[in-house]
Amino acid sequence: MIVLIIEDEARAANHLERLLKEVVPEMQVVAKIESVRDALAFLNTKPAISLIFSDIQLADGLSFEIFNQVNVNCPIIFTTAYDQYAIEAFKTNGIDYLLKPIEEDRLKQAIEKVKSLSGSVNLEKLLQMVDAASTKSYKSRFMIKVGDKIKSIVIEDIKAFYSLEKASYLHTQANRNYVVDYSLDELITLIDPNKFFKINRKYIVSFEVCTHIIAYSNSRLKLTIDGIDDKDIIVAREKVQEFKSWLNR
Repeated sequence: MIVLIIEDEARAANHLERLLKEVVPEMQVVAKIESVRDALAFLNTKPAISLIFSDIQLADGLSFEIFNQVNVNCPIIFTTAYDQYAIEAFKTNGIDYLLKPIEEDRLKQAIEKVKSLSGSVNLEKLLQMVDAASTKSYKSRFMIKVGDKIKSIVIEDIKAFYSLEKASYLHTQANRNYVVDYSLDELITLIDPNKFFKINRKYIVSFEVCTHIIAYSNSRLKLTIDGIDDKDIIVAREKVQEFKSWLNR
């Protein structure tokens, strides 16, 4: 089985390729592509692809743009840190939806689904997948160690998460900062995407703090968050359009 991986984060693409080799060694990854543009160029050559694993948020747009422009006949398994795209995913040839970080058991289930499907995908099964994705629960609080004590911080009290010098922190409404035992990539899978947005590799911000936004250089946006002494809280250029849509939902 010939596999194409569309993923703009090299670490995530390599992790998926390693998992595939362990779970289904007969699968061959023919290419790992990072952008909508490169994927379109590759797929327009009509390669013999049996299965596509595709991240949804790529550096130059959403991967749905690819499948709206190229007729892809093989199944697609979407991989993403967000679950709000579930219904859109199944409008293409999407047959499953894996939330990052991808776990081996969940990958095995997706592969078994690929092997069991023939012809058109059963609509009832797709609706069940969408329902499962939409009912995912998110963390409501974080337990933080403060000295020799444990403090509980509810999600409503958190204005932002950020990384600094290889550690991750949460920033509260009271302008206090606490270390959390998760990377930002892990955090974004644990918190409600309707309430938080990862604007760049360093910051995840809550909807409530997005009140002071100005236009910045290179078509980017700049935020100010009370209590965080960082003049460069910038929405990455490739995320600006999605960020605006998130604000305007």
